[in-house]
Amino acid sequence: MRRITRTLTSRARTTLPDAVRAALDLGVGDEIVYTVEIGRVILTKAGSQPAIDPFATFGEWAGDADRTAYGDL
Repeated sequence: MRRITRTLTSRARTTLPDAVRAALDLGVGDEIVYTVEIGRVILTKAGSQPAIDPFATFGEWAGDADRTAYGDL
């Protein structure tokens, strides 16, 4: 994991680092989404969908054997 820090201006603004823009494939006019969770904020490109993990809800089914058996469904 790479950590990058930035400072807020007096108007609560900051610039997205090049590495962040590249990682999200952001360009001029693109929208970004802030997902606010307890203790953190997740930044994503609008319109991009995270991969759905069918096993996330059922921890007891999250083993490698289950992923192999049911991963293509």
